[in-house]
Amino acid sequence: MAWLTGEKVREMGFAYVGKNTMLSDKASYYNCKNIQLGDNVRVDDFCVLSAGEGGIDIGNFIHIAVFSSLIGAGNISLANFCNISSRVSIYSSNDDYSGESMTNPTVPPAFTNVKHADVNIGRHVIIGAGSIVLPGVTLEDGVAVGALSLVKQDCKSFGIYMGVPAKRNGERKRDLLELEKKLMNSLERDRESIFGA
Repeated sequence: MAWLTGEKVREMGFAYVGKNTMLSDKASYYNCKNIQLGDNVRVDDFCVLSAGEGGIDIGNFIHIAVFSSLIGAGNISLANFCNISSRVSIYSSNDDYSGESMTNPTVPPAFTNVKHADVNIGRHVIIGAGSIVLPGVTLEDGVAVGALSLVKQDCKSFGIYMGVPAKRNGERKRDLLELEKKLMNSLERDRESIFGA
């Protein structure tokens, strides 16, 4: 996998790019001025990040695996330590499927009824391969979504959700919160050893 150089990333005009960010040169990035990327972010091959007016806000320590897409006019936010598995689709815009209006972006807006709503993905969320997250959904901290799930309603913290539509199926352990503290403490110690207390 080849990564974009720092110079190329700067030329693309992202709203913000943190440290140690690895962006595949085979992924597609649209409206970069509306995309913020934190520290330690990795975006793999063939992903699509297409930001609308609401933008895409990606925190720290986040992996977006191959063939995933974040698309829509509403805001899509990923909090720290999220893991987006391969072929996950996160939408902040969605056509009206009822037949009462026309669909697709080539049709003038007066003839469509597209729903735009923010999507909020909390800390330590993992979304399994092939899953779909629809507009207006919040996945609270610690949620795990099983592969091939359709998430159309909010998911409460540290639940394990799966299915079509996704339903709470179990409880996720919280050990990872202690591991986060250890990681952050070790990073702080490393920083102090380099720059002094």
